[in-house]
Amino acid sequence: MNITDIRVRRLMQEGRLRAVVSITVDDELAVHDIKVIEGPQRLFVAMPSRREENGTFRDIIHPITAQSRQHLENAVLEAYHRELEHQQSQAVSQPEIQPEM
Repeated sequence: MNITDIRVRRLMQEGRLRAVVSITVDDELAVHDIKVIEGPQRLFVAMPSRREENGTFRDIIHPITAQSRQHLENAVLEAYHRELEHQQSQAVSQPEIQPEM
């Protein structure tokens, strides 16, 4: 699996959900609504899912092997941290505009 693009669609500050991410695989398949979630001990990646009639959630798409899952999680979390740093550096470099008197 060759992840050819990763886009952090949204960053969140409140709650456990930290980001919503989309990836492109082999320049041919897009996967949207991958979530970066703050777990009790670390960040983790949750694949897109839907709620079944009995209330449980089932992944719509997911890696088959542990190695593929680790590759995907590492790539998504790396992109998340880069975007977080980018936004923080933008906030620091943007001076606060004071209202005119």
